[in-house]
Amino acid sequence: MKRPTRHYVIPDCQIRPGDITDHLEWIAKDIVHRKPDVIVCIGDFWDLPSLSSYSPAGGLEKEGARELADIQTGTEAMDRLVAPIHLERQRLARRKQRRWNPRMIFTEGNHEARANRFASDDARLVGLVGTHLLPVEHYGWERFKFEQPVEVDGVWYCHYWKTAHSPRPIGGTIDNRLNKLGFSFVQGHEQGKRYGDRPLANGRTIHGIVAGSCYLGVEGYRGPQGANEWRGTVVLHDVRDGDFEPMFLTLRWLCRKHTGEELPDYLRKRYPGRDWSHLE
Repeated sequence: MKRPTRHYVIPDCQIRPGDITDHLEWIAKDIVHRKPDVIVCIGDFWDLPSLSSYSPAGGLEKEGARELADIQTGTEAMDRLVAPIHLERQRLARRKQRRWNPRMIFTEGNHEARANRFASDDARLVGLVGTHLLPVEHYGWERFKFEQPVEVDGVWYCHYWKTAHSPRPIGGTIDNRLNKLGFSFVQGHEQGKRYGDRPLANGRTIHGIVAGSCYLGVEGYRGPQGANEWRGTVVLHDVRDGDFEPMFLTLRWLCRKHTGEELPDYLRKRYPGRDWSHLE
């Protein structure tokens, strides 16, 4: 029988110019400590706001926006996340200790896909704009294109899920999604977290997780009443044939664990000019 594995899931980080990314160092430290067999970045790591179709080209949100700045900012953040993982692997290899070679999976999100949509709307930009400009493979990730699912140990990963008869993402409760999909799944895309499981008559259990927020800032379009979403990472323990035991780690906990400080206090001390009241 194949031994059970451990998966580590990083939800949507939505990195854009000006964002504070200290939490990526805490996540990296946690990954190094737990040494999962599989690391999944569920997509929307690069936000690419300059290419957003939801704000008009001449609108205030596009003031000063530059695609190259969006890409560079996300790439610097990716380096902050991945560098400690590769350093730990190299350290273990030098000491000839237990090898740690996690499978690293990156599923493109709809925010990364903005680059391809932008080029498809203007054929003159094909080759100049697109997700190929995001250095995913450089950092050791296997790239799965937007909406392309990937199965690992019986768990299916994708940025979001659709049915064969609708172009829109499946929504609603986890039970509704399990009913439509029929397999264990993890997705991002939606802020906050949702979890549910369903024991089956054949002795198996299928699980569903929606976890779509792993950032410190505020999504302006959600307004003051929608700024209190769960933010964190997900660890799947004892993964085998689609069954697992989930553990949700908040950014509050990761900050306390790896800095010894409460999250709002940490941020106010280092970034005093910003409003961090949404993290109270």
